Amino acid sequence: MQTNCYKGLRVSRSTLISTQRLWHKTLRLSLWLCFLLWFASSAIATPKPVSKEDQRAADRYRQEGLSYRQQERFEEAIAALQKSVELDPQNLNGRIILGWTQHLSKQHEAAATSLWEVIYRSPNSLPAFNAIGIVYLVKGDLPQSVILHSWAALLKPDNEIAHYNLSLAYQRLQQYDLAIAYAQSAMELEPTNPHPFVAKAIAQWTAGDQGLAKKVFGEAVAIDARYRSAEFLNFLNEAGFSNEQIQTAKQVLASL
Repeated sequence: MQTNCYKGLRVSRSTLISTQRLWHKTLRLSLWLCFLLWFASSAIATPKPVSKEDQRAADRYRQEGLSYRQQERFEEAIAALQKSVELDPQNLNGRIILGWTQHLSKQHEAAATSLWEVIYRSPNSLPAFNAIGIVYLVKGDLPQSVILHSWAALLKPDNEIAHYNLSLAYQRLQQYDLAIAYAQSAMELEPTNPHPFVAKAIAQWTAGDQGLAKKVFGEAVAIDARYRSAEFLNFLNEAGFSNEQIQTAKQVLASL
């Protein structure tokens, strides 16, 4: 089988061709993203100074929102975090916290809006791109997720979050060679995290290499014995896995 180098990863020629077709479909999204970032950077007015009093009040609301979020009281958390952003709109971390909280409460459109507000103001914000890529991954917009996580990987090549989520996205897009390669990168970047190991295992399983899939899943179990439980695997939805991917993980586990 002929192979080529794609983004520093070895992939088959058929996968490369298929991936190029995917990128042709999503090229317009990339160009649109570039235009939005350019337009926003020139269109956003010079921010007004925020008083120390408003900053302190915003900090209090932010901490209150985080406390509510920890208790999974998402409606109250979001209300407090929105007030924090209103008081201190220049605090990008506050906007990211709001967007991620909206994501956790399954308000995906609102989460994307909050995180785009960060990206418009700071086009190189790695936390914003990591977060918004996950938002689009979970909501099922896989081409957009691939673009955003690819940009996050360009911003920080050793960004294990981007590599891991690219693996999950490419597996769902049936680009198995890329899914395996990105999972391998994430494994090397974060060898104590079992999630990239499970991601690689399900990519190998769906690619037809069940032997290697079982071996890699066994490595995940060695890192965290809880992965021996099929019931525990249900929590993978909190790590970006789709329901179908969780069922595949359970199949691999049952085969051990």
